Amino acid sequence: MIKDITLGQYFPGNTVIHRLDPRAKIILTIMYIVVIFFAKNLWSFMLVVASALALVLISKISYKTLLKSMKPLIFVLAFTTFFNIFWTEGDVLLVSIWKIRIYLEGIVYAIMMIIRITALLIGTTIILTYTTSPIMLTDGLEQLLAPLRKIKLPVHEFSMMMTIALRFIPTLIEETDKIMSAQKARGADFTTGSLAKRAKALVPILIPLFISAFRRADELATAMECRCYHGGEGRTRMSILHCSFKDAAALLVMLLFGAGLIALNQLPCAISL
Repeated sequence: MIKDITLGQYFPGNTVIHRLDPRAKIILTIMYIVVIFFAKNLWSFMLVVASALALVLISKISYKTLLKSMKPLIFVLAFTTFFNIFWTEGDVLLVSIWKIRIYLEGIVYAIMMIIRITALLIGTTIILTYTTSPIMLTDGLEQLLAPLRKIKLPVHEFSMMMTIALRFIPTLIEETDKIMSAQKARGADFTTGSLAKRAKALVPILIPLFISAFRRADELATAMECRCYHGGEGRTRMSILHCSFKDAAALLVMLLFGAGLIALNQLPCAISL
């Protein structure tokens, strides 16, 4: 399961989404997250599903990769489904056993929440992390936050820290998997026993993982000092970011997508939130 976490990974390509300006991608990601919550009925959720499928087709990210990225969220999706089915009341009662009552509205709400969470994951990972290299992401984030320099905020350092953290997620995941395999070879058991016992069994994993993370951080700091890194002041860039027509077109499409969701919410529908 831990190998299936793909957060922070970059998949090179030459698609329209890959060629977008990183600043536009960050803005598009924020807009997509906000717009998704406009969906309220069946018609708008159908548009949400269509948008997620369109992003998959345009980005050419394999379905296998997306399904692997969904595995760590199975518990979250299961918990959300359970909570909404058994705690949402409505008008159409389907099951009534003792104090357990399941309404049609609860099932519909659970399905729509699953669609919303899945679309959020697919949209944000495809638009931002899967199709944007860490270097481009750093440049885009830094330039978007550039106005904050006027109030003496360390924009460059903040962008650098965010990108380094994102970059090292796959590395730490790989390191965790190696440590778990080594501990299992020594007879460690992480799957059986009570919750307290399982938590205690994680100690032999967390300690070497923290030691490895601090060692990597120290090596990275030493490497940056050896290269005379001293922050963003006076630094030049190898590649200069330029917005183009396709970036404006992508932002326009996102605005139309949001307007479409709002318009579809006005249509009569028997299934709605």
